[in-house]
Amino acid sequence: MTDRSLPEDPEALLRLGRELLAAQPFSTLLEARLDGFWPGRAELSLPLGPSLLQQYGHAHGGVIGYLADNAMTFAGGSVLGPAVATVGFSINYLRPAQGERLVAEARVVNGGRRLAVVRCDVSVRDPAGPPTLCAVAQGTIATVDRPGS
Repeated sequence: MTDRSLPEDPEALLRLGRELLAAQPFSTLLEARLDGFWPGRAELSLPLGPSLLQQYGHAHGGVIGYLADNAMTFAGGSVLGPAVATVGFSINYLRPAQGERLVAEARVVNGGRRLAVVRCDVSVRDPAGPPTLCAVAQGTIATVDRPGS
């Protein structure tokens, strides 16, 4: 597999994405999970436990930002190849995030040879009700040189 080539088989792509996520110690610490990974799209989630809340009992903004950033990077990487990084993003917090699971759904708006612009919706999901949108983000993902290449 070259730096830009990714598996075409959906199950193989999801498997590769989960391996890449598992290689990120911070994502492992937060118990992040790659729930879906398709060309141009990614869905990441994490359990919203007490250690991820701020003083008012809502998800800490840094946790929401992490999830949006990582989901956008996965979505961008699905069109640019696995050697990518976020070069910038903005996020708008719409309402406090309280609930069981935080979910980020990212999709590529435009992808070129070296850059992809990605949008992301971050919601809280609970089994008892519909998802609640709590933040929206947009970012730019770029290809990077891998160490040693």
